[in-house]
Amino acid sequence: MISVCLPTYNGSKYILEQINSILIQLTEEDEIIVSDDCSTDNTLQLLRGLNDPRIKIFENPKFSSYVFNFENALMRAGGDIIFLSDQDDVWLPNKTKVMCDALNNFDLVLSDCYVVNLDLNIIHDSYFKIRKTVKNKFFSLIGRSPYLGCCLAFNRKVLSKALPFPKSVNSHDIWIGNIAAFFYKIVIIDEKLLYYRRHNENTSIMAGSSRISNVARIIDRGKMIFQLLSRI
Repeated sequence: MISVCLPTYNGSKYILEQINSILIQLTEEDEIIVSDDCSTDNTLQLLRGLNDPRIKIFENPKFSSYVFNFENALMRAGGDIIFLSDQDDVWLPNKTKVMCDALNNFDLVLSDCYVVNLDLNIIHDSYFKIRKTVKNKFFSLIGRSPYLGCCLAFNRKVLSKALPFPKSVNSHDIWIGNIAAFFYKIVIIDEKLLYYRRHNENTSIMAGSSRISNVARIIDRGKMIFQLLSRI
C-alpha cells in the first residue's frame, strides 16, 4: 500500500492538476493523506469535489509551518511505502512504478526532476545539475543537501525512525534523507520523475538557492548531527 503525504495551504490554483497526476498512478488500496494548515481558499472544496475515497483530509491543525504540516500527514499515513508530495507540482506518469521498483532493493529513493515555471515550461532540465548533487552521505550531511521532499519515497521503517521530528528540524526532507542515509540503504537515481514548479507563492525555498547564511547552515547541521546520534 502506498501513502502519498501532501500538506496543503491555499493551494487551489494548482492542487487539482497535482492530485490528478497522482491518482492515476495509485491503486484502489492506496491513499493520499492531505494535511491542511487552515487554508482560507477553496483548496478543500476542490479536493472533496473529486469524491475519491483514496483522498483522506485532515484539516485545521494550525501549524503555520510546512515542516510540521508534513509531519502531521506522515503520522497519519498507513502505507508500507511513503511518498512525499507538494501541492503545486505535477508527477510524471512513471513516478510510482520507477520508485517502487527501486524500493525493492533500497529503503529510500531520491529521483531527479525538471524545474519548471508556473506554466510547466522547463526552466532547468535537471534539479541535480543546478544543486550540484553529490551522492555521498557525509558530504550531503555537512554540505549542500540533495534531499528534495517531492522527489523522495521510502519504506515504512525509515518513517518509524524519523518520527517524531525533532523540534529543531527546519527541513523535513533533509531530516528524512539523512535518517535513511545513516541508518538504512538509499539510492539516488538520475531519472526525472516530476515537474517541480517554482513560483512566488512556494512555501519552500527556490530551487538552486538558499536564504540561509553559512553560519546558520553550520549551526543547523550541528543540530542535525546531534539529533541523528540521538536516534541510534
